[in-house]
Amino acid sequence: MDHGDEIPIGQRIREIRRYRGLGLRAAAQLSGISYGHLGKIERGEKPVDSRRMLEDIARTLRIHPAELAGGPFIPVDASSNTAHASLEAIEVTLTEWLPGEVPDDRPARPWHVACSDFNRLVHELRPTSDYAEMGTLVPDLMHDFLIYSADPRRRAEALKALISTYQATGRVTSALGAAHLGYLAAERVMVAADLLEDPDWLGVAAWTRAQYISSLTRRRQYDLAVKAAELENARLESRGMAHLTAALAAAAQGDRERAETHLDEASDMADALDLANSDWGAGTMNFGRTNVGIWRVAIGVELGAGAGIAEVARGVEWQAIPISRQGAYWMELGRGLLQDKRTRVAGMQAILQAEELTPQQVRSNPFVRDAVSSMLTVARRDAGGLDLRGLAYRMGVAPIG
Repeated sequence: MDHGDEIPIGQRIREIRRYRGLGLRAAAQLSGISYGHLGKIERGEKPVDSRRMLEDIARTLRIHPAELAGGPFIPVDASSNTAHASLEAIEVTLTEWLPGEVPDDRPARPWHVACSDFNRLVHELRPTSDYAEMGTLVPDLMHDFLIYSADPRRRAEALKALISTYQATGRVTSALGAAHLGYLAAERVMVAADLLEDPDWLGVAAWTRAQYISSLTRRRQYDLAVKAAELENARLESRGMAHLTAALAAAAQGDRERAETHLDEASDMADALDLANSDWGAGTMNFGRTNVGIWRVAIGVELGAGAGIAEVARGVEWQAIPISRQGAYWMELGRGLLQDKRTRVAGMQAILQAEELTPQQVRSNPFVRDAVSSMLTVARRDAGGLDLRGLAYRMGVAPIG
């Protein structure tokens, strides 16, 4: 395929801005960034490197942020093709049946078969961010556990597995750029948790709703996350994750003080839990000291720490958590280091480390994709170095022009 098919974020911004009849200076002022910076973004010389910037520009252009960076991206390898092909089956199952309804189109597979696939999802695929295989499994798992949740003998166990499957479905669909399916999966988590009537899982549902809410409503996301963090009967894991989501929502609004307050609250909860990583909740959260550290790195990048993020990352015991979060650690560290010319080589090495650990997670991240595209534009393609050109090829991104 032609790797130039995908339109870079900067070029999309320029085309939509012109269509709206907005001058560059006016668009920059409305977006809260400098004229020169927006010009470099449009020419592909600088990436859009934070959620706040992406969402502010999208708001100026009167479009959804996903229209700039949300994909779904053009598949560039076999695993990408498999992952994207699964979205149709996922959408069908999510929209056909609500928790509490019993699918009547075909029987459930034997319980031991469904449980075997579920264990593979939880212990093998989700911890490695294998979106292709996750996408292949979750439609049948949702279908089977909907049926088994109507059996009084299996009800509680099936509902817990259903919640975890919906949660995994939200993760894979959001990562592949189908955010609308992530929103729907979060709603299904809430309905299933209400049926289960277990305070621990109601806490998971409250956090999931905040985590997957549309990026168009960061204020509401923050309020929902705070509410989930304050659920007294919920477990520390879900309450701690809610504080992390609240920190991200605050950072995306440029509120450093509130973001750091919630990071500290999450850190205190992780200390009380006294685990580097908790696997409670079928791997939906991975809450503990290590994950708080990784979120602190990600939120530091969001708040503009740049190369200074290396100091924040230094004390994170990244080996103590599943590979998916290890990949996230290196990816976020790399994104920060790429923002400073003096640390770009180290940033590229961190991104390559992340790609080695979790290739699908890295290649589908819109901020990494835009950073790589911008670096390649500045390097004028042939001078970009083998590592940069190879990564760009595997992502299917190319410079403007």
